[in-house]
Amino acid sequence: LEAKQRGNEAFRAQDWPTAIKEYEDAIKRDPKNAAYNNNLAAALCKIMDFQGASAACEKALDLDPKYVKAIARKGDIEFLRKEYHKALETYQKGLTIEPDNKACKDGLQKTMRMVNSSTGSGEVDKERAAHGMADPEIQAILRDPVVNQVIQDLSGGDQAAGQRAMADPVMSAKIQKLIAAGVLQTR
Repeated sequence: LEAKQRGNEAFRAQDWPTAIKEYEDAIKRDPKNAAYNNNLAAALCKIMDFQGASAACEKALDLDPKYVKAIARKGDIEFLRKEYHKALETYQKGLTIEPDNKACKDGLQKTMRMVNSSTGSGEVDKERAAHGMADPEIQAILRDPVVNQVIQDLSGGDQAAGQRAMADPVMSAKIQKLIAAGVLQTR
C-alpha cells in the first residue's frame, strides 16, 4: 500500500519514472491487485510506452475481467494507437458491465467521432489503415469470400444484394469493423 501511495504522489507530481518504479514495487508486493497494474498502465502511457501500458492493462484484466477502469484505460490506449476498431469494442464491453461509466461513454463517443470524421472526409489515414491491416482479426475478415462479395456489391456491383447482406448483424459488424479499422472507406 505504501508503494502505491508513493506511486500516486509521484504521478500527481508528474514524476513518471518514479511513479512507474513505485507501481512496479507495489505489484511485486501484491501481485493479485488489479488496480496496481492499472496505475502502472496510466504511468506508462505518460511516457508513451503504449505496448507496456497495454500489457499492464491486460494483466489487470486477467486478475479482474470486470474491472471497468482497466477496460476504459485499454480502450484509451487502443485509441491512442489509432486502433479504433479495437477501442470501440473495448469501450462497449465496459459499458455492458457498467452502463453509466463516464470514461467508457466518453471514449466511445470520441472514437466514433474519429471514425466518422476520417471516413467521411475521403482522406485515407495510412497509419490507422496499417494498424488495421496488421490485426489478425481484420486479416481474417478480409480473407472471407462472403465479405469480399458484399464489399464488391456495396461498391457498385449489386447494391441491393449488398444492402440485404448488411441486414445480417454478423456481416454488418464485420463491415463496420473494417471501416473503424480504416481498411474500408465510405463515401
